[in-house]
Amino acid sequence: MSENYTKVAIALHWIIGLSIMAMLAFGFFMEDMPNDMKPFIYQTHKSIGLTILVLSFVRLFWRLSHKVPALPEGMKKWEILASKITHYAFYILMIGIPLSGWALVSSAPAPYDYPVQWFGLFEWPSLPLTRAGETAGIFSEIHEILAYLTIALLVLHIGAALKHHFVNKDNVLTRMIPCLKNCCKS
Repeated sequence: MSENYTKVAIALHWIIGLSIMAMLAFGFFMEDMPNDMKPFIYQTHKSIGLTILVLSFVRLFWRLSHKVPALPEGMKKWEILASKITHYAFYILMIGIPLSGWALVSSAPAPYDYPVQWFGLFEWPSLPLTRAGETAGIFSEIHEILAYLTIALLVLHIGAALKHHFVNKDNVLTRMIPCLKNCCKS
């Protein structure tokens, strides 16, 4: 078994991860943008979110069809459990946040019922939901709660990766950033 992730797994990790971090920042500042920019900003947010959704399913399929590198020997049972729970939670959130956003825009009543134009190339279909403010409000709350959970999980994930690299001095971080093996040898 390889001690590194495949190039596809690494690419999907970083594309999705950086996109999610950008989307979280985007989400916090979208409402404060000037009104003339909002249609573009919201459509871009929706397009990136749907891209994350599709790539997350690709990543999940890749993960289920390819073996992952073994965890370092000597990890405590609670660390192994925390690692597994964190990864499962990430998949739930990577799919759940875009789905809740899609449900939000699919249930938004007039005058907020704009069709989603995926990067201006084609119209993304709405989910078959009743367009009602109450329904949209529920999905909006879910979307926001999942975003905050993602922030907490990202802090945990990044902190754990840095702990493995700088404290444990094992290969957990370098499996996802292979170039660190050559530039950070002690």
